[in-house]
Amino acid sequence: MSRKKSPEINAGSMADIAFLLLIFFLVTTTMNVDAGISKKIPEKPIHDIPFNIKEKNVLEVNINFNNELFVDGKIIELKELKQIAIQFIDNGAGFDNNQQPCNWCEGERLETSSDHPSKAIISIETDRNTKYETYIATLDKLNSSYAFLRNKLAIKLYNTNYESLIDAYKKSNYSNESIGNKIKVIKDKYPVLISDVEINN
Repeated sequence: MSRKKSPEINAGSMADIAFLLLIFFLVTTTMNVDAGISKKIPEKPIHDIPFNIKEKNVLEVNINFNNELFVDGKIIELKELKQIAIQFIDNGAGFDNNQQPCNWCEGERLETSSDHPSKAIISIETDRNTKYETYIATLDKLNSSYAFLRNKLAIKLYNTNYESLIDAYKKSNYSNESIGNKIKVIKDKYPVLISDVEINN
């Protein structure tokens, strides 16, 4: 009785197929890229200038290890932060460093709050165990408060919002000096003053 031989499998092209599959997966696979926060670090001054910051000119936003927000000694919801920041920045109760009042401010001018937008500092203090998502959401609310104030002032001065000025300046390839000067005016009147601090407990 003769034993039947099983047909041999031609494996000569298996390496080529595996190589082609590898290339296919490399080309079609998408990878998550970590997105960072765009922040410009100010240049170190040539000479150290001593300055004194009044306590009322600092709005402390504390995020604890439970991701709760403490502002002015009380727990608040994240959705409340934007309005609190707007009232603090736009209070305008005093003068800037050149002893000029904030004629464009529409705040309540409370003596217990910030003197001027150029002096209104927002300090974010986080715990080591604070979630990154909570920090980003808090920072987004604070940035949106500056965007709101800048838009409102741009409409008042130039009949167009600040974002439209930015878009028009980008379209001109940053060459339109007139729009650039308008943007500078708005930025100078409402400078973004946000400080990050990490606390241990």
